[in-house]
Amino acid sequence: MSNSKTYLTVPYAEKDAAKALGAKWDATKKKWYVPTGVDLSHFSKWQTDSASRSLKTEKPKTNSSVNDTLNGVVTVAKNKAFIAYNGDQPPWI
Repeated sequence: MSNSKTYLTVPYAEKDAAKALGAKWDATKKKWYVPTGVDLSHFSKWQTDSASRSLKTEKPKTNSSVNDTLNGVVTVAKNKAFIAYNGDQPPWI
């Protein structure tokens, strides 16, 4: 048996279930792992594979018309009468 840890991708809402099955928390990496000697078959739901890791590392697609300085983030005001300050004039004018 190897002494390496098998790290898991456990959503916060499911942490208690993983802990009940024997998973441990690695505080330095901030990830759950399966200790040596514990059956991995119980943790298949949270085991990562190379395909899922590659999906997480891909950049999200953004609309090319969005200003690049915003990095694709667009916010919309709930109040339709709201006028955002654009920096050209002071907001009190």
